Amino acid sequence: MRNWTPEQRQRQRELIQRWKPWEKSTGAKTPEGKKRSSQNAYKTGKSLEFREFIKFINRLLKDQKDLIR
Repeated sequence: MRNWTPEQRQRQRELIQRWKPWEKSTGAKTPEGKKRSSQNAYKTGKSLEFREFIKFINRLLKDQKDLIR
């Protein structure tokens, strides 16, 4: 991690205020694109593992019910 001096921090602040990168940010613009991009985290990472775990638990519960009958 970088240790910024107060002067470096101030200079970087001024540069960023001039560049305004938040005005040039990209991302979904249409409702369809926003809906699609909102699912990115759901399709990958821990949420995928969690969904698989839920499916596994549901299969176990179904098997238990079948054994009881």
